[in-house]
Amino acid sequence: MAIPKTKLKPFLLSGRREVGCDEAGRGALAGPVYAAAVILEPDFFHPILNDSKQLTEKQRYELRPIIEQEAVAWAVAAIDHREIEKINILNASIKAMQTAIGKLSVIPDFILVDGNKFKPYKDIPHQCIIGGDGKFMSIAAASILAKTYRDDFMVKISKEFPNYGWDKNKGYATKTHREAIVKFGISPYHRKTYLGNILQGSFNF
Repeated sequence: MAIPKTKLKPFLLSGRREVGCDEAGRGALAGPVYAAAVILEPDFFHPILNDSKQLTEKQRYELRPIIEQEAVAWAVAAIDHREIEKINILNASIKAMQTAIGKLSVIPDFILVDGNKFKPYKDIPHQCIIGGDGKFMSIAAASILAKTYRDDFMVKISKEFPNYGWDKNKGYATKTHREAIVKFGISPYHRKTYLGNILQGSFNF
């Protein structure tokens, strides 16, 4: 039986070392934003590699060690909820991606960023690509690492604060999460500014 070929592209421009970057947790009510940076070999291939949102949890965790073992270099970084509220989520997401790039063992020639906002990083040129995690392998790989490492963190802190169901909702604004906030109040990991906006003034901070 033929192995299905991924629709993702291996690079934007052949012959240069490109790093793909993506974040996870931007829209959550609680917890940090995570970002990953991944440089893949030009001939890297996996038939199910895709935007993390298009994969099951099982597929994401199956792909993570493959990406880590076969990548030229990879790194993950996080910005916590306190800093998110100080500098806003856009700046925090960019800072997390740039921090991840800075942790790489190999310096890339070019940065591919999922989304439409980024800031110049050192002297490395970059390009923002809307929906990039569904277009380029390196960004898709970064989306998987960012998502799984953030999920791991949310599961870990859910043991400290079990009322909010973070092991299942990962801090996002599900009905059960919002109801738990109404019932139990906020935790030290909640983003207060988010709650004020999303819950339309249900709380006084």
